Amino acid sequence: MNELETDAQKVLQMEAEAILDLIPRVDEHFDAAVDMILSCEGRVIMTGMGKSGIIAHKISATLASTGTPSFYLHPAEGIHGDLGMVTADDVIIAMSNSGETGEVLNILPSLRRIGAKLIAMVGNADSTLAKNADVVLNVGVKREACPLGLAPTSSTTAALAFGDALAMALMGKHNFTSKQFAVFHPGGSLGRQLLLTVGDIMHGGSGNPIVRGTATVTEALFIITDKGLGAVSVVDENDIMVGLLTDGDIRRGLSKGVDFLKRPVTELMTKEPKFITQEKLAAQALHIMESHKPKPITVLPVLDEERHVIGLLHMTDLVRQGVV
Repeated sequence: MNELETDAQKVLQMEAEAILDLIPRVDEHFDAAVDMILSCEGRVIMTGMGKSGIIAHKISATLASTGTPSFYLHPAEGIHGDLGMVTADDVIIAMSNSGETGEVLNILPSLRRIGAKLIAMVGNADSTLAKNADVVLNVGVKREACPLGLAPTSSTTAALAFGDALAMALMGKHNFTSKQFAVFHPGGSLGRQLLLTVGDIMHGGSGNPIVRGTATVTEALFIITDKGLGAVSVVDENDIMVGLLTDGDIRRGLSKGVDFLKRPVTELMTKEPKFITQEKLAAQALHIMESHKPKPITVLPVLDEERHVIGLLHMTDLVRQGVV
């Protein structure tokens, strides 16, 4: 191992130890912070300067996306008018490793006059910021991972991890669900996986390939070609599923000679194929397709509660929607 690798591993080790040292500090002070936020009728407002401000911004984003309304307030902008965004119903979480950051201390008198509650997330529990807070969360570290002991490294990592712990505790208390999470993330692939249902993307109506069990393989082949989905659902006279015929089944049928094209589809179809219902998540359809044995499948019939065939879902539909 060269010197560069050794130094990098030391940094990771020190930062990991800084996080582990925080575990005993999930105590009554942590509980008090959670209770204060849960009883808050306003928003959680994160503030901090420099590197602490960057961490505060990230924690605010995590809170907001997991059920706790939050935004970031830049302390320097706060003393020039942005404190107007703060109300007496809000909870402020002020971050400062030293607890003596001038820009943060400068807004304390106004925050107190407004009446907002204050949680200090600091590295020095005896600091000015801590002494003026309603709740103190001590996220101090033994040493920075910076060899000069100057650049915020272990301290910012520890603060970020503690902020995540706070956000996840609040998320649990709010009984926040994956569907709620997706509502706040509609633009990304995660949102598409969590919100998109089979009914949103299946081929239904005139786009749904169906044949009666009395149809010939040739007739089914025409429908498969016309709809372009590589399969056709086989139904009885009441449109209830009895099987699925795929272009793969037809290719394998070639070994029986051309006469098989005149035979009824029921002789060649797959009986009791995998299927799904329209209210299921598209991500669940993907799981069924990929986990099918002995090999994955590319189509799923969509049935209603009475086993009527109401649609067909193809793997390419999931790809186009970003579920895959």
